[in-house]
Amino acid sequence: MSFFNKIIVAIVRLMPKAVVGIFSRKYIAGETLEEAVLQVKNLNSKGIYATMDVLGESIKNKREAIDAKEKCLEVLEIINKNNLKANLSLKPTQMGLNLDENFAYEQIEQIVQKAKEINNFIRLDMEDSPYTDKTFNLLKRLRTKYDNVGVVVQAKLKRTYDDVNELNKIGTNYRLCKGIYIEPVAISYRDKQMIRDHYLKILEAMLKNGNYVGIATHDEYLINESYKIIKQMNVPKDKFEFQMLLGIREDLRDKINADGYKIRIYVPFGKDWYAYSIRRLQENPQIAGHIFRNIFSLR
Repeated sequence: MSFFNKIIVAIVRLMPKAVVGIFSRKYIAGETLEEAVLQVKNLNSKGIYATMDVLGESIKNKREAIDAKEKCLEVLEIINKNNLKANLSLKPTQMGLNLDENFAYEQIEQIVQKAKEINNFIRLDMEDSPYTDKTFNLLKRLRTKYDNVGVVVQAKLKRTYDDVNELNKIGTNYRLCKGIYIEPVAISYRDKQMIRDHYLKILEAMLKNGNYVGIATHDEYLINESYKIIKQMNVPKDKFEFQMLLGIREDLRDKINADGYKIRIYVPFGKDWYAYSIRRLQENPQIAGHIFRNIFSLR
């Protein structure tokens, strides 16, 4: 991250929430499910798939977790009712993983079961490193009964290649991303190219084993290298897709779509948009610079 972008991220974090809301509109579908549905319909009209996400994580009590579960079940109902080309992503801490692992499992199982009934799919998002093993444990328990659930892994973590070799044994469906959380240097890569190299090494291991992979990145280098790997390995198109965040690198999104590859866009919505917006800035500080210029009309 450049010094300029670090300063911009720091400034944006100090801005009033209402101001941050101005620039977050492009990257968040809205506060309501209805707004998210409109966004997904727009994407679907272009031949683009979606994964919907009710924003919120690290709830404080079981009542909040139950409320979050009910919202997820409602999203699945709406996806089915509207014949949307979309699935659902959720954060395990939103379901109470930070409170009680068995309780979180029961919550998530209800969602996965509902998705199974309507031929849909649930993605367990990966959070910061204290929850890595707990999230994998949830996945393994669910996979003994359901085949419509997958997980996210992060190339930034040094452990991930070994994790993938283990998870490949249960036919895991992956989303592979770089990772956005600030982790201790002892367990994570910091160098940009080292993260890229690890990402591609992991991707090859996934595809070689025949797993389904969501190749989640806005990094043009990684997209081009992924193209090469797919062609070299002759990977069938039904074994992978590309994934991106709403509102980011739409030029790359459209290119991937035009190239004939399946692409899925992460469509977050809900009242808990502020923390998500700040995390996106930390991951993509160049966005902060762009926003700063727009707000203050700098050229």
